[in-house]
Amino acid sequence: MDFASPPPWGEERVAKLRALAESIAAETPGLLWKIWTEDQAAGRAGGIYAFATRAEAEAYQAMHTARVTARGATDIRAAIWAVNGPLSALTRAPL
Repeated sequence: MDFASPPPWGEERVAKLRALAESIAAETPGLLWKIWTEDQAAGRAGGIYAFATRAEAEAYQAMHTARVTARGATDIRAAIWAVNGPLSALTRAPL
């Protein structure tokens, strides 16, 4: 998932969103991990997520889309993909 996002970036973004990250880690059913992404030049931020089940990923996508929309995010892009475990293991995926 990613979306158009205003500053701050980098360490300022860490300070601003630390409580949100802690909440996501503690309260998101099925979340295995999240990699936070940002592209300052393009004005976009988001994340790459791994969930235990597709249903948990779909529930999170719906909830998080509503949350970031309420915070003013626009141009939200999201996709849910299945993981090919054997090929991912060959390329050192953290599975």
